[in-house]
Amino acid sequence: MPVRRDRMGLADIARDPEAFEGFYRRHFDAVTRFLARRVEDPHLVADLTANVFLAVLDSAHTYRSDRGSEIAWLFGVTRNTLLAEQRRAARELRATSRIAGRRLLDGDDVARLEERIDAEEPARRALAAIAGLPELDRALLGLVAVDGLTTAEAAVVLGIRQGTARVRLHRARRSIQQLPGVMPVMGGTK
Repeated sequence: MPVRRDRMGLADIARDPEAFEGFYRRHFDAVTRFLARRVEDPHLVADLTANVFLAVLDSAHTYRSDRGSEIAWLFGVTRNTLLAEQRRAARELRATSRIAGRRLLDGDDVARLEERIDAEEPARRALAAIAGLPELDRALLGLVAVDGLTTAEAAVVLGIRQGTARVRLHRARRSIQQLPGVMPVMGGTK
């Protein structure tokens, strides 16, 4: 069976350093923005970003262009990496009374990540406002309203049908309409 060319492109980044570098440069800012909206520690944002791109190398062969855009797939990898980290941190917190050590970043790296975290404060407030929604609805609303994905792309990230995503998104938006100060951030349609 012949291999489709559009399925080869992203898979090639695991074997081609130049292809990986191009992918990394194209998507680094989007990944760090995604993470900075959800994480306040610049060291953790840096670590998670590295973990995302390592996961991309391991899972590039799973990308299928017929299921969604490259960025939607990448946000799925990023979200899974973040969720895995949150589960790991919860286990560690239960096992120890405090988290030991930090990985070192130079002052410029920390300053840039702190600026990014500060710039994403309105998005973090919006995500906090929707915390009462079911987890899937929160993730869907965040991907569409905060991260700027289309409903179809968000459906791919979450592994649900596009029609299901539209219905859940409509219900989630309707349920937060009464929350003051959230709708300007959560507004818009896709």
